[in-house]
Order: sequence, then structure tokens, then C-alpha cells
Amino acid sequence: MLVLSRKSRESVVVGGADGFHRLLKVTVLGINGTKVKLGFEVDPEVPVHRYEVWERTRANGRPSSLAGDLGGLAVGAEPQDVFRGDA
Repeated sequence: MLVLSRKSRESVVVGGADGFHRLLKVTVLGINGTKVKLGFEVDPEVPVHRYEVWERTRANGRPSSLAGDLGGLAVGAEPQDVFRGDA
């Protein structure tokens, strides 16, 4: 496991062996006590799920949906479009 430290509004990019095409960008949108709010930017056709939802789906043998499950966040939306500052 790779462990990185990021401050609020800092990001991590995953993928892109050629150095130009990113597969996933994760941005720390806010920190409130022990809760960290993350924003995910990914191509709309890539499913994104919370881990516990992915485990349940996998255990039930159901294919993942293309819509993803980001707890109400829109896949492909810019972080400023989805961050409301609430916990």
C-alpha cells in the first residue's frame, strides 16, 4: 500500500503510464475533525464505488453499474461543483 499525505485542496493522480493521460484524480476537498471529504475525477464510463458497496456487489455476483456510487457525488464533476462544505 502506498501512503501519501495531502493537505486540503491537494490532489493525487493515478494512472497514465505515458505521463499525460490520467485515469483518476483524487482531491482532498475538506477536513473536518476525523472526516476527510474527497473528490474524484474520472472518465464517466469508469465505475467508482465506496469500498463496502464494491464488496457487497462483488459478493452478490452482480456487475457494477456505470453510474458508480460516490455517496451522491456526480462522477466527472469538478470538485467545486460537488463540495458543499457539509460533513
